[in-house]
Amino acid sequence: MLSLEIFGFRALWSPFFFLFLLLVLCLFFVLTVFKREQFTASEPLKRSEAFFFTFTIILLYLTKGSPLDLMGHLMFYAHMIQMAVLFLVIPPLLIIGIPSWIWRKVLHLPIIKPLFSLFSKPLIALIVFNGMFSFYHIPLIFDAIKMDMWLHASYTILLFFTAILMWWPLVNKLPEYESLTGLKKIGYVFADGILLTPACALIIFADTPMYATFSDPTAWMEALKLCVPGSTLANLNLSGPEVFNSMSLIHDQQLGGVLMKIIQEIVYGVVLGHIFFSWYRKEQAESEESSSNLMNPRFVE
Repeated sequence: MLSLEIFGFRALWSPFFFLFLLLVLCLFFVLTVFKREQFTASEPLKRSEAFFFTFTIILLYLTKGSPLDLMGHLMFYAHMIQMAVLFLVIPPLLIIGIPSWIWRKVLHLPIIKPLFSLFSKPLIALIVFNGMFSFYHIPLIFDAIKMDMWLHASYTILLFFTAILMWWPLVNKLPEYESLTGLKKIGYVFADGILLTPACALIIFADTPMYATFSDPTAWMEALKLCVPGSTLANLNLSGPEVFNSMSLIHDQQLGGVLMKIIQEIVYGVVLGHIFFSWYRKEQAESEESSSNLMNPRFVE
């Protein structure tokens, strides 16, 4: 098998994307620490928010800027790992990492407020995200998006925003935007898992390679242009993705579907555990408070 080093430093480590994310991180701390007092109703940055936002930026770079991004164009299983992290792991961490006062200011902007209020409704958020995710993995659409830089960037960004909307009812910290509580959140997570299953099943149980951008050498080379400079590709003589992967195309595809489902189950399992124990502690606290009131009644004369 050939080494990824043949594609060069720029394709492997995306230095421009790294600088962009570094700028975003710096602006975040300038806004939330040094310039915070210039904004009304602002609050001091919590350590947990600083940690989660920084960790999210690092994870975003590892997903879209490290060699994993290049591998996502060479091996389908790497692409599915990338998709799982980008849409199932990063959005909830980002929601938690951004301070509540910033969310309030953004969500009260005239254009954003009505759109966000509509598309963050639980049922709509579920249908839109899972619909767009499944739509993306239809072979004809998948290959068209993977071979066009602007279409790929636009769809990825749009899908990322729908993922934020999908996660919002579960993890947002604003009481005025709390649309689900307790057992309803558990039902929401189960519904989300069910809606994502058909796309994974289609990939796992297919008996032939579905995507030209991972099986046809011409389409594959065209898709590589999204992350490898054209001048570098012109100097390489590559027959197809099999020169980088010891697995057959069908096994690579099936592994991708399995990994997507496994990562989904792990993420949703963690979220379900957090929701259940938070709900249980709340119920216990309310029960203890009721018992305390019964044991110590107050009479008003």
